Amino acid sequence: MILNKIFGKKLSKDMTIGELVGIYPQTVEVLMDFGMGCVGCPASQAETLEQAAMVHGFDVDELMEKLKEVVEE
Repeated sequence: MILNKIFGKKLSKDMTIGELVGIYPQTVEVLMDFGMGCVGCPASQAETLEQAAMVHGFDVDELMEKLKEVVEE
């Protein structure tokens, strides 16, 4: 949570994967569980969580719930 305060960015569907992983590195495992194996690839710097959900065929709200659980631990 400290990095969130430093960067001033809250968890949202509009975050890019790169932003998410940079601020909340503990979320990588959740992304991998959802089939997003390329969390460090160039596309992750521009693709939002919502876009990734559409591309990979899963529900973005379900992803957000899992990410919140990990971030709030």
